[in-house]
Amino acid sequence: MILTINSGSSSIKFTLFPAGGELGRGMVLCNGQIDGIGDEPRFVAVDSSGHQIANERLQTGATHEDALGLLLGWLERHFTDHRLAGAGHRVVHGGSVYTAPVLVNPGVIEDLERLAPLAPLHQPHNLAAIKALTKLHPKLLQVACFDTAFHRTQPQVATAYAIPRALTEAGIRRYGFYGLSYEYIASVLPEYAGQAAEGKVVVAHLGNGASMCAMEARRSVATTMGFTALDGLPMGHRCGTLDPGVVLYLMVEKGMNVVTITDLLYNRSGLLGVSGAGRACIRRSSGRSTSISTNTSRRRTTFSAPRRSNGGTRTQSICRDPFISRRSSNCSKRTG
Repeated sequence: MILTINSGSSSIKFTLFPAGGELGRGMVLCNGQIDGIGDEPRFVAVDSSGHQIANERLQTGATHEDALGLLLGWLERHFTDHRLAGAGHRVVHGGSVYTAPVLVNPGVIEDLERLAPLAPLHQPHNLAAIKALTKLHPKLLQVACFDTAFHRTQPQVATAYAIPRALTEAGIRRYGFYGLSYEYIASVLPEYAGQAAEGKVVVAHLGNGASMCAMEARRSVATTMGFTALDGLPMGHRCGTLDPGVVLYLMVEKGMNVVTITDLLYNRSGLLGVSGAGRACIRRSSGRSTSISTNTSRRRTTFSAPRRSNGGTRTQSICRDPFISRRSSNCSKRTG
């Protein structure tokens, strides 16, 4: 069996495939998730027909390692005729070095840990799952797959910032994210758009995190996210594109330090910040209309940028779920 894992701060989402041959949508053995890690975790799994085959609580305060231990034990008991052959992990940032899937070893983990400041909401949790699985199953082959890798086909003019060249050569450039989602969308787009999929297309990945990607011949040519996953569209609680002068102003005039500004931009901005409400109240907040209008306006403005980079486009694809690979019906297409 091959286990694929997307590990977040409080959840682990997984899909299990049979080993051998080419993997496809119709070959899923089961999928599910463990939510509430660190608090009151619950493990839920469904089979290939969508029927629930597991629903159980973990001990309060269970860690990623605890959650993976439960998952591995459950897989061994439930799929007695199969043996776990390997695991694939979503890793948000591969930097300029890792532009394709790579077999995990201590050196790779060390390299990826250095990139954690560029994706603080994701990278540490992606790596936590790899480390936990290594401890639980030391001989298991593990492969890291990178959200940044899909955008490696972008021309230099799309990835460079207008900063001193020495900084660019040191790796400060636009990388782009949600590449695994875009890669999957590109692979199935002909099923929805026919020959138009090989032309100029803009895809929108809309969720709590959001971005857009311009493609030509199903390859990335421009995207709204840049050096970090903070750039581009306003998101659930991330600010999106922001004049760098605002950060300088907050430091000089408001006396904010790096830790405070990081928390502000990553955790207290976006729709959450504009609404003026707490996370649990944002949907019914009096600021909801303003936050939605702001987000809609920014999406319209931002949409024109990858479209211009693509020399105009005829097809726009909108995907509403980061796990589009398990819910292909969540992909809609507009042509015009």
